[in-house]
Amino acid sequence: MDSTKKMHHCLPITIGIPRSNPDATCYKMKRNGVISILITLALLIITTSFTPPVEKAKLYIHIEHYAGLQPLQLDTVYYKNELGQTFTVSRFRYYISNIKLKSNNGAEVSLPGYFLVDEEDDESKSITLGNVPVGNYSSVQFIIGVDSLHNCSGAQSGALDPVNGMFWTWNTGYIFLKLEGHADASTSPGHIFEYHIGGYAAPNNCIRKVELDFGKKGLTISDHKDNGIALKADVLQILKSPATIDFSKLSSVTDFHHATTIADNYADMFTINADE
Repeated sequence: MDSTKKMHHCLPITIGIPRSNPDATCYKMKRNGVISILITLALLIITTSFTPPVEKAKLYIHIEHYAGLQPLQLDTVYYKNELGQTFTVSRFRYYISNIKLKSNNGAEVSLPGYFLVDEEDDESKSITLGNVPVGNYSSVQFIIGVDSLHNCSGAQSGALDPVNGMFWTWNTGYIFLKLEGHADASTSPGHIFEYHIGGYAAPNNCIRKVELDFGKKGLTISDHKDNGIALKADVLQILKSPATIDFSKLSSVTDFHHATTIADNYADMFTINADE
């Protein structure tokens, strides 16, 4: 046999191996990345949708008015101020608003509303607040008065309706507190005294913030029980400290003159009523 033919039969056979396509590999990687992102988003949506809602409950705030250690009675009972001057009270009313609860971790829960509390109206001394998150709270905050925004918001309704007799004019705004009565030492006609306190702009801002601590026990809000805060408001404090009010020298405050003096006193008129 021809040696040349034999050599042809012995030539190696080369098998082609396909080379990888860089574009295809990149596409697969991008596709896998998109799928991973979609899966992550889906899990996030599912987790969020199954987050249990925050439980809410009602909170009742009950306020009792006192003159020192005695429950306040209008017109019929004589009380004494720090100077020993006797007086009776014929009217006691005020606004509280911007109520907040401070939780044990320091977070604050705002409970909106404006409330006119009037000694002549027992219902006004019981305030109901809804949608209060359940939990443990260390203190309650509120302001005596009406914030500057609502002092300048025009005609309003409910507790802020001017028909309630707690409004001066659209320029000067709301009267935050009224304390009226009779005192023999007063030099005003008929021996009356009257303190109509308001004003929201410096230097005559009479809005006062109150914060009351619940003590070691705290306050637990639960949707399985009635939740309440009992407060005392003491009219003697309005005449006592930091400024001692002398009826013979200051029997009438119905504008900005001396208004902040009375406001500084009423800032401390509230305490927690431990008897309830």
